[in-house]
Parts: sequence; structure tokens; C-alpha cells
Amino acid sequence: MTVEPARSARPLSASAPRATADRTGGPDAGPWQPPGGRAAWTAWSIGASVYVLAVIHRTSLGVAGLDAADRFGIGASALSTFSILQVLVYAAMQIPVGVLVDRFGPRKVLLLGVLLLSTGQLAFAFSDAFGPALASRAVLGCGDAMTFISVLRIAARWFPAAKNPLVAQLTGLAGMSGNLVTTVVLAQALHSEGWTPTFTAIALLGIAVFALVALFLRESPEGPAPAAPADGRPRPAVGRQVRDAWREPGTRLGLWIHFTTQFPGNAFGLLWGLPYLVQAQGMTRTGAGGMLTLLVLANMSFGFLFGRLLSRTSRARMPIVLTTIGVTALLWAVTLAWPEGHPPLWLLVAIILVMGSNGPASLVGLDYARARNPVERLGTASGIVNMGGFIGTMITLFGIGVLLDVLTPDGAGGYSASAFRWAFCWQYVPMAVGTVMILRLRRRLSAA
Repeated sequence: MTVEPARSARPLSASAPRATADRTGGPDAGPWQPPGGRAAWTAWSIGASVYVLAVIHRTSLGVAGLDAADRFGIGASALSTFSILQVLVYAAMQIPVGVLVDRFGPRKVLLLGVLLLSTGQLAFAFSDAFGPALASRAVLGCGDAMTFISVLRIAARWFPAAKNPLVAQLTGLAGMSGNLVTTVVLAQALHSEGWTPTFTAIALLGIAVFALVALFLRESPEGPAPAAPADGRPRPAVGRQVRDAWREPGTRLGLWIHFTTQFPGNAFGLLWGLPYLVQAQGMTRTGAGGMLTLLVLANMSFGFLFGRLLSRTSRARMPIVLTTIGVTALLWAVTLAWPEGHPPLWLLVAIILVMGSNGPASLVGLDYARARNPVERLGTASGIVNMGGFIGTMITLFGIGVLLDVLTPDGAGGYSASAFRWAFCWQYVPMAVGTVMILRLRRRLSAA
């Protein structure tokens, strides 16, 4: 992968945002633009196939939560530990993965990611005890962490700057197709084929994807990255690269946007959605699976809509973010306040449709980072931002699990609608913190 030449003679710093690579296509974007076209879409499609695979692995526990509780004999807190550890590893790996992408290129990182995904899922398929299963989810989370940032870096090198917001949303949309496979195909396979055959089959999908990347992926029009920037400057030390990315107000704003917008839909789809719909709302597993499928379809629709809006004007960024947070908070308040904790079906459909906007809105955070950082540290900045939503998800998964166990000491027999209602109120804690930070950093970015 080739790094763009420096666009300014003076050093890049947090105090000089105009010297950064403005990926929105403004006057600082530089004379060279990636070509786009059929070759660009081919490269992106190959990279996105790895992200689709990663999302299948990531969300597989969302439809297997009740099966996992029975298989390992665990309660809500222990069950949430699976997703928490996976998300914790994912979040912790974001900055190291960003640095790896900047230094070695996305192709090598994607290949390593596929290997780790397949290894972790195969171990999970044959685990019959809580400890080994937990370790396998950690390996899976490590592989998952290597996919999304790598695909974004491929897109940044192949597509013109003005198309990057749309391609980022299409990447998220492609990932949701993996979620669709989970909710439709994997859920049925678990019911008909059982635990080990289902998860083994998912693990073996990695063989085909690995071959596709190894044989056909070109990570940029110019080929793989050189050992140093094109202008002969040495690469900055890793610590300095991370510090420079963090000092950009746009990077920190992006992190808090990602944190605040992503976690409600993420926590619902990754783990607590199916138990809530089945145990608290009395739905069948088929009906609950249909609702989770609706969440995925809504996510895909909002991804396409937001991508089109952002590719036309960057002014749509903050309105999208604040509207998503506000409407999500409002509808959850109505849902949780409904008498006896049993809202009508139309309200459940409404909140699931709104949560479909959470993932696409979180990608606006990556757009802020992309607009304020030079291309040679774009992977590092994207990694910092991409931690946000998964830290929020981890906090939410853990908080809900602990509250469910506290409110229902005999939780092995099932959790009541009242317990779920109070446990889900925990969402407002990270939502309030994140919103305050967004408003604070928004003013600071405007003043920079």
C-alpha cells in the first residue's frame, strides 16, 4: 500500500487541522485522487467479504444465548461474559490493529484476522465447559477486530474522497448481511443440526474467504505499502502516531459519537434481544428471530440512507447523530414505561426499527476522524474511534446482566418482564455520558 505524499511542508499536528488529509474532498484533499471504478469496487468487495464473515462470527451468540446457557449451565451474568470478553478484546485491539494496518497494509491484517476467526469459532464449536468456550470467544474477538478498519483503509486508497462516507456506510451495510445470515440461517441450523455442526460449518467458511483475499485482493491501485512514506520521511514512532491521532479533536469527537450511538442496537442484537423478546414478551423463538431480522434490515436501510446524505454534504453529520440518540432514548423510555412491562407489538417494532439506525449513525464518528487526520495515520485514528461503540456495548452488556441477576436471584428459571424493564434502564447511563461528551467536543472542534 502506498502512502500519499505530504500535502504541506510544515509538520502535521493537532493544532494544524488544515494540514491534514481532508477526506471530505475539500480544498486540502490534494491534487491526486484515487481512481474508483470497477477495480475499486472489486477490491472493496473482497475486503468486505471478510467483514461479512466477521459479523457472522460476532453475532452468532446473539441467536445462541439460550442454548449457551443450557449447554454450560450458566446464568445471565456469566452468559453476558461471553459477549463482554469478545467486545473487550475487540475494543482493546483497535489501536494496535490500526497501527498494523498503517505499517503493514490491510491485506496481511485481513489474512491474520480470518485465521483467528476460524480458530476461535472452531474451538467454540467443540467446547463443553465455560472456561474453554470463553477463551475461544476472546480469540474470535481478536480476529474480528482486524476486519473493519482494514476494509476502510482499502476504500480510502481506491475511492475518491467524496465517496468515502458512502463506501463506509456500504461496508457497514455489507456487515449487516452477515447479521442477516446469523438471524435467518444460523438460528435455524442450531435448531435442526445442533451446536457443534453449526459452529464448525461457520468456522470452515474461513477457508474460502482466506483464499479469496490471498489470491485476488489488491489493497491499493499502486500495490502494497512501502517501508517508509513516499517523501522519504521516516515513519513516526508508534507512541507518537497514537498521540497525534488522539490530539485531533475530530478523533475524540468521533470516538464519543461511536460510543453513544452504537451500543443500544449492538447490545440488543449481540445478546439480550432474543432473551428479552422470548422471556419478557412471550414470543416464540421464530417470532423473536423475525424481530432480530427486522433489526438487521432496518440497519441496512439506514446505512444506505445515511451514506447518500453524507456523500452530498458533511453538514448532515451532527443532525444524524443527535436525532438518532434522541429518538432512541425517547422510544426506549416509552417501551420501558409501558404498564407491566408488556408493550404492544407495534411499539416493539418501532423501537427495533429505530435501533436499526444506531450502527449507521456510529459510522459518522469515523467520518470525523477521516476528515481530520492524514492518510498515513488514518488506520490508527479509525482504530481509536472504533473502540467507542464496543466499549459502550461492553458496559451495557455487563450492566444489564448484573441487574438481571440481582433482580431475579433464581434467574435460571427465566427473567421476568419487570426484571428486564429495570435492567434495560441501565442504557441511559452510558447514553447520558456520551451525549455530554459529544456536545462538549462539538464546541471545541468548532473553535479549533
